Amino acid sequence: MFSRNKRSPDATDAAAQAAEIERAGAVGKGHPTPKRSVAEAANKRPLVPSDRKSAAREAKVKQRETRARAYEGMQRGEERYLPARDKGAQRRYVRDHVDARWNVGEYFLPVAFVFIILNFAIARFGPTLAFVILVALYVVVLVAIADAVIMWYRLKGKLKAKFGEVERGTAWYAGMRAFQIRRSRMPRPNFKQHGVWPQ
Repeated sequence: MFSRNKRSPDATDAAAQAAEIERAGAVGKGHPTPKRSVAEAANKRPLVPSDRKSAAREAKVKQRETRARAYEGMQRGEERYLPARDKGAQRRYVRDHVDARWNVGEYFLPVAFVFIILNFAIARFGPTLAFVILVALYVVVLVAIADAVIMWYRLKGKLKAKFGEVERGTAWYAGMRAFQIRRSRMPRPNFKQHGVWPQ
């Protein structure tokens, strides 16, 4: 009842306050809390830059660099820059196969241009000769189409052997690339010359 170990209420409160101060000091920020006005001023950022012309100029330069980088990546055939129709291992294989082959279709546009010029030049000398040139042009078209069909059937077998199934639209994709001039194909061929076949 009269034990010396008993503490008075005042002593207990003082000890609790001292412990709280000690804990606060241990986990404190180490600096005083800034005033609200100071904190708000530090967080404020201008919605519109002070020099709008220079900001717009810099944005245009960045956009131009991004577009140029994407275009170069697409030319090289980098997967992340390719459009959806060119993406995937199977499409890459198709491109490499078409580029390795000598296709009649890749010479169709230059030949057709020559035939059209000849047709206009010779038409005044007689309709018969012009008709012969027109028929010859149609023969070239049929030969190019037949060559593309042969190319596709061979390619289709290789795709099934390598990938198990052929993606939808692959035949049209291969045919359209076969009719493009080799230097103008996008993405560009991985090899400069014909004859390098994909594995």
